Amino acid sequence: MTEAIVNQAEIELMPLQTGIGEYIYEVIENWGKLPDGWTYDVAGVGIDAKNRVYLFNRSERPMIIVDADGKFLHSWGDKKTFPNAHAVTMGPDGSIWLTDTFDHTVRKCTLEGEILMTIGTPGKPAPPMSGKPFYQCTHVAIHPHTGELFISDGYGNAKVHKYTPDGRLLYSWGEPGNEPGQFHLPHNICTDRDGYVYVADRHNNRVQVFTANGRLEAIWTGMALPCGMFIDAASPEQLCYIGELSSAWWTGPGSQGFWNIWNGARTMGPRVSIYSLDGRLRAKLCDNGQGEEPDQLMAPHGIAVAPNGDIYVAEVSWTISKMFNRGQPPPRPVKNAVKLAKIERVNRGHH
Repeated sequence: MTEAIVNQAEIELMPLQTGIGEYIYEVIENWGKLPDGWTYDVAGVGIDAKNRVYLFNRSERPMIIVDADGKFLHSWGDKKTFPNAHAVTMGPDGSIWLTDTFDHTVRKCTLEGEILMTIGTPGKPAPPMSGKPFYQCTHVAIHPHTGELFISDGYGNAKVHKYTPDGRLLYSWGEPGNEPGQFHLPHNICTDRDGYVYVADRHNNRVQVFTANGRLEAIWTGMALPCGMFIDAASPEQLCYIGELSSAWWTGPGSQGFWNIWNGARTMGPRVSIYSLDGRLRAKLCDNGQGEEPDQLMAPHGIAVAPNGDIYVAEVSWTISKMFNRGQPPPRPVKNAVKLAKIERVNRGHH
């Protein structure tokens, strides 16, 4: 009996883990102490050289900075400038690039919040599906060698726009559709060390890979609404981390019976998936259906990876909770940022 009690105590003290093989992570419960609690969406996330975490959110203080343990440090920004925060890209020069869908702009800022450059006309969208920038642009990526910018323009457009480092439009590619090279909500965009461009083609359930000049090179499939994406170009493996929404969303909150059936299968997402750059799936994390348990996700929207391999996931859980609560705010705060701490595998062979 005593042994059974001890074993149960050991089980309760064990950290909650997710992943497989060499991709094992500890789910850090109750990470992040935000000033207002979890009462708004965190849409994007970035990490600076000092390991500070930037949470681009939809509160009255759109940029909240915390340390790696989730302790609040400070905040900046306002709702006039950032009415609907969407995505973060950390610049190689110590800047931060912020994409806002309702403002239809990409802004380059200092880490203290000073705006250095604005691409797009604040508050004024291009005509829908015109191909002209921007109609609710979604994310920006930076070429590692030339500094050229690639901006995904997704909610009311179906384009990738290429810009010079100083914000001059060079050209655009893509059109609406589900054929190769076409887009149905290009939601996120990244570059690798060689300058290839990866586009999370969300509603086509795929990632498309292009050269820096827009020539299609590869298509990755088998994913559920890829939303957030991060390529760890500083690591030797240069892995691609993708935050996926749930492919059971077709059932909709109005079809609660169908939703419960499909979400109950716990294999439809949401989740974080790890890919090698040849398109091979390496691991799925928190692939346990949508929910509020510690090892579940609600709505992964942005993602960033620290130099030590820790993964930070920004979630739009507030919006999703309202969707499933007939438009009403959730009755309690819901977690909108998740930390998955990388667990190093130790070689325990003979010495």
